[in-house]
Amino acid sequence: MLQSHVPELAAELAHRLVARAGGGLERVYFTNSGSEGVETAIKFARAHTRRAGLLYAEGGFHGLTCGALSLMSDAYWREGFGPLLAGTQAVPFGDIAALEKQLARKQFAAFIVEPIQAEGGVRVPSPEYLKAAQALCRRYGTLFVLDEVQTGMWRTGTFLAAHGFGVEPDMVVLAKALSGGLVPVGAVLSTAAVSGSVFNSMQRAFVHASTFGENALAMRAGLATMDVLEGESLGARAATLGALLRRHLSDALAPYEMVKCVRGAGLLCGIEFTTPETLRLRVAFEAFRRIHPGMFGQVLVMRLFRDHDMLTQICGNNFMVLKVAPPLVTGERHLEQFVAAVRNVVDLAHNSAGFWGEALGLAWRAVNL
Repeated sequence: MLQSHVPELAAELAHRLVARAGGGLERVYFTNSGSEGVETAIKFARAHTRRAGLLYAEGGFHGLTCGALSLMSDAYWREGFGPLLAGTQAVPFGDIAALEKQLARKQFAAFIVEPIQAEGGVRVPSPEYLKAAQALCRRYGTLFVLDEVQTGMWRTGTFLAAHGFGVEPDMVVLAKALSGGLVPVGAVLSTAAVSGSVFNSMQRAFVHASTFGENALAMRAGLATMDVLEGESLGARAATLGALLRRHLSDALAPYEMVKCVRGAGLLCGIEFTTPETLRLRVAFEAFRRIHPGMFGQVLVMRLFRDHDMLTQICGNNFMVLKVAPPLVTGERHLEQFVAAVRNVVDLAHNSAGFWGEALGLAWRAVNL
């Protein structure tokens, strides 16, 4: 039986998304999550190009379903779940020469990449990287697909991070913030040509479907989120406050040798730590890394939460980076409190023997759970 209508809320949200996205992204397919969105992008790319291969960037994070997991190189996530999709190939993030070498084989349906690698350590590529990647994909007949699950919805200051880099992808995957983080929802934005390659006849109207993808609660949440983000100009706010946050963090943490750098875009920021040179600090730091590579970062996360009521996270593919992604409605006072809290915890790590003693107890309990 052919469904005789399109849910009105889904149509309205789709219209608003493509109006903001621009760049030829004229079709929207709704999903329940970012992982499902990546799976959808894989299928659409294969249908459009009639190729099976998939290119992805080392250090990326795209989800833990089988197709999405096939686009992640970290053995931690993959172990025990193989065999995964055949024909996938990783290239170093930011390496145009390596990308062209693979694309020139003309075997790949899509190059699927995050414009900024969030779990990879909030890695921001050079301004030229994504433009060059897009041009190469066009040259060799491979779709250019951006996973904007963590960077989209004005997180980096523009509606899509793609806009900040001046690129026009063939597909974009959105999720998470699309409903304000409240309701499971995702969306794949694509060109009309890509969508038409999948749903190209009445007989193929249902070759790809998601039972709850256009459910009314998710669509209403998405519309409400768009209302707030647009009505309160939170993209511009994210750009301004993000720059302020990185500047203040850089100034506050400059005296500490464990802090390598602060980076990011908009209100997606990362604080990277490194092995200290001072012997007494290096011994303690390396001891924690031997317990678990992410143990030092996790101790920072726990101290920030317990002592300062601050929620942070270490990056899933780079344990040396503390990911900082405050709500877009945050204010300067909150940022000042956060900077002071981070400085306090990092200062304790450098100057308090008690910090390492307590941290060792926490680590011991964690590894023996």
